[in-house]
Amino acid sequence: MENNKTINEPEEQKKNSKWKSLVKKFGIGGIIFFTVKGIITSTLIYFLGKNFWSVISGYFTGIFD
Repeated sequence: MENNKTINEPEEQKKNSKWKSLVKKFGIGGIIFFTVKGIITSTLIYFLGKNFWSVISGYFTGIFD
């Protein structure tokens, strides 16, 4: 029983220290910023990816007309 607790405790500290290091490095505002930025970027890639070839072909058709 005691061996299991000593093995599990450093594992929990590693998980907490990763989050603590991220919060210390970027701050809560930075983490929120990067999360929102990721959501916006993913959304743009999804919607632009659907019509990517039609937008590109329309652009080059307009140039060469």
